[in-house]
Amino acid sequence: MPKFIDFPLPDVGEGLTEADIVDWKVAVGDTVEVNDVLVEIETAKSLVELPSPHAGLITAILAEVGATVDVGAPIITIDIDPSGEPNAAPPAPAQAEPAEEGATEEGATEEGGSGGVLVGYGTKVPSATRRPRKAAPAQAAPRRSEAVILAKPPVRKLAKDLGVDLARVPGTGPGGIITRDDVREAEKSSQVENLVVYPGDDRPWLDGGTVSADGRQTRVPVRSVRRRTAEAMVTSAFTAPHVTVFTTIDVTRTMKLVERLREDKEFDGVRVTPLLIAAKALILAIRRHPQISAAWDDDAQEIVYKHYINLGIAAATDRGLVVPNIKNAHRMGLRDLADAIADLTRTARSGKTPVAAMQDGTVTITNVGVFGIDTGTPILNPGESAILAFGAISQRPWVHKGKIKPRWVTQLALSFDHRLVDGELGSRVLADVAAVLERPSRALVWG
Repeated sequence: MPKFIDFPLPDVGEGLTEADIVDWKVAVGDTVEVNDVLVEIETAKSLVELPSPHAGLITAILAEVGATVDVGAPIITIDIDPSGEPNAAPPAPAQAEPAEEGATEEGATEEGGSGGVLVGYGTKVPSATRRPRKAAPAQAAPRRSEAVILAKPPVRKLAKDLGVDLARVPGTGPGGIITRDDVREAEKSSQVENLVVYPGDDRPWLDGGTVSADGRQTRVPVRSVRRRTAEAMVTSAFTAPHVTVFTTIDVTRTMKLVERLREDKEFDGVRVTPLLIAAKALILAIRRHPQISAAWDDDAQEIVYKHYINLGIAAATDRGLVVPNIKNAHRMGLRDLADAIADLTRTARSGKTPVAAMQDGTVTITNVGVFGIDTGTPILNPGESAILAFGAISQRPWVHKGKIKPRWVTQLALSFDHRLVDGELGSRVLADVAAVLERPSRALVWG
């Protein structure tokens, strides 16, 4: 006889509460083996493929693409003994009997969760149902009663011929009467417009959106990446008092170092950029001023000083901004750090950054210079006390050894949490970063 098992959405990362269904890799009627990929989900700014914990026949898909599903809620039904009718519908779930105190079912945890559904995954007790996201329809203008529509018969005929609803046309004639020009203007404004960012132009950020009747707007549901970024930035901006300090520096020696490293055999196969030197400079500055690597615990009213550096690199991707971090960056040499930055960036842009890679960061670099921007006032990641903005590098007239010469120049901006970092400390950290970028040989002394 068939034996139906519901597969609940597992917790694929610490603290996960929900995820979006991105793409089903199976359909009803498919046969799967253990570890075959069932579905791709998006959560905490990363894409994760969920393998099947069972072999059997897919009998029902319980969550549509685009739906938001809570951890522990069932997403698919598998018949693990399809010896009966293969098309038999799964039985309706029976009302759970209250378990005796202290009793646990096989595979369940004592806390009532479902235990390890997948290797390395654990789930919480289902607490909510799926919530498919639907774009909110554009609100129509309020209709007026037929009795208050003021329009002469020729105007009414024109409106009928053009397909214009007079109930939604504001009258500009005497006493609010609708004129021929009003009707023509209404007909013109209702034309569908092929704008620059019309969905037909293949703009990925418009995927899944609903276009308004006049073609002037597209409403796209707020998904995991954008929602979590927004939540984090709002929390940071309204919790931590931000202060930003700036400096403009000559990085000509850094640019020469980058060129030498690109020709060095030890750096074969890795992309060397000025960001690598900036990252190393920030690590050295934090080692000289470790008190900046801290976090404010509001609940416990404690300052948490971290004796390690998990260096976050802000990466712009098609799915939004993500900030994975390099674990224990303070232990890395320059080549290892270069490899780590390249791997982090490549993984982020593919959308495969694991949840753990975006947790427990201590400090972040955002490279706004890659977009040709001189500088900015970056917002802190929650749980961190400092973030460095690395601006565009360009040749400018600069006083060097008493003469005006063309030099490579950039701007740095360091934002910090003023609850934890005083102006003096923040300025010293930024000055140290600048000192290494101006004269990279200082790294040999400080390192």
